[in-house]
Amino acid sequence: MNWNKFKYQGTFPFPFQFQFQFPFPLPFPFKMLFNSIDFAVFLPIVFILYWSINGKNLKAQNFLLVVASYVFYGWWDWKFLSLIIFSTLIDYTVGLKLLNERKPSTRKLLLWTSILVNIGFLGFFKYYNFFVDNFVEAFSFFGAEINSWSLNIILPVGISFYTFQTLSYTIDVYKGKLEPTKDFIAFTAFVCFFPQLVAGPIERATNLLPQFYVHRRFEYSKAADGMRQILWGLFKKVLIADNCADYANIIFSNSGEYSGSTLFVGAVFFAFQIYCDFSGYSDMAIGTSRLFGFNLNRNFAFPYFSRDIAEFWRRWHISLSSWFRDYVYFPLGGSRGGDWMKVRNTFAIFLISGFWHGANWTFIAWGALNAIYFLPLMLLKKNRRNLDVVAKGKYFPSLTDGFHIILTFCLTTLAWVFFRAENMTHAFSYLSGICSSSILSVPEFLPYKLFVLIAFLIGVEWLQRDREHALEWDGLKIPVFLKWIFVFVLTDLILSNLLSDKSQTFIYFDF
Repeated sequence: MNWNKFKYQGTFPFPFQFQFQFPFPLPFPFKMLFNSIDFAVFLPIVFILYWSINGKNLKAQNFLLVVASYVFYGWWDWKFLSLIIFSTLIDYTVGLKLLNERKPSTRKLLLWTSILVNIGFLGFFKYYNFFVDNFVEAFSFFGAEINSWSLNIILPVGISFYTFQTLSYTIDVYKGKLEPTKDFIAFTAFVCFFPQLVAGPIERATNLLPQFYVHRRFEYSKAADGMRQILWGLFKKVLIADNCADYANIIFSNSGEYSGSTLFVGAVFFAFQIYCDFSGYSDMAIGTSRLFGFNLNRNFAFPYFSRDIAEFWRRWHISLSSWFRDYVYFPLGGSRGGDWMKVRNTFAIFLISGFWHGANWTFIAWGALNAIYFLPLMLLKKNRRNLDVVAKGKYFPSLTDGFHIILTFCLTTLAWVFFRAENMTHAFSYLSGICSSSILSVPEFLPYKLFVLIAFLIGVEWLQRDREHALEWDGLKIPVFLKWIFVFVLTDLILSNLLSDKSQTFIYFDF
């Protein structure tokens, strides 16, 4: 898989060929990444315009956010704005219809209209070719050759995130947990809010939508905290994730040439790449939202300090994990039944989570492996034993906690191999290489500067593990001049790496 560009090419079982392609060129040559010059110009302009109408007209503020969000998304590919607009219209209309509809059958019809439209778009763009290719391969296995209809489908960025966000609104309105809105501008802003539009956090309407109803006042302390969270997100993305990606890409692309120790180091690089890439984006999204007076839900809670897999999944991609828990796991019965139901529901939730990430058997295998990790804890009723912060109030963990943290990280890292591998054959070949006798050799790649940066990341986040983010400074007894020196050094390092033109797109933009 090319992690910088994601494009599906597939077939369909009809006896003729067809190429699906939009005839319009992109109007802009750049993607508006959070770590790009485009965004560095875009954000201050929107910020100034937004607060210039502070307290004067709430609808004007919300409308400005809608326009800014559409510009932000259209900068990627304006053609796919139609999908967001159509999804917005469908769910807004369904919500209004549900307000006065009391007939159960009609209410279910409205709900399923929203589900089928949203999942239909997601299924077509993300999974169409996966199912068709496997359908053709299945018949080929039995000796039946099927001519196919070829489609060239580009995955719209962010579709997996905003689809689930709008679905949560319709489902919550249907269940009576949320009053449907009559404010179309506020609802549109909720759907397309640019800080979290393309890679989350996946916000619930119960949290984010009401924030568009109230007047927002600029708060310096809130904005300053948001800027620090953006800064830490940039550090994780630019200095850790992008540099780890350089080594991970080389090792995974040429895995047959390296020793087991090098392959393990490559897996560790990818583990830090995906964490710093995705949590870095979440930090920047949450921090940017605070600049505009909004509070998004936390998406990562220092997951690599987890003492078991259950704790890891309470701390990793929290918005998605909780979404599947509330809208899939609980409706299936959760853990209320016997052991068989617990096993079934656990596998269902992890397999669906894996499939959500992409149309490849490697993602499904990744989900299945995490289910296998998780099941013993659930069946032994130990999946909720680590609910507190590890080593709270202490500088160092106990030997037992330290061992469990390292074990959980190693298990997670091995599972990431399936996530990163091109296919199942590549994944098993990579893992067999790690398990070879050469695991005891000296790795071919030992980038000491990168190791120092990773150690710095771990140290800062460990000290801040009981806070919302690593640079939350409220209550810290540190001299102001030391804080400013820290910020200055971090900013200088980030800018020097940004100017080197080595930045890469965010991994989760491909999902």
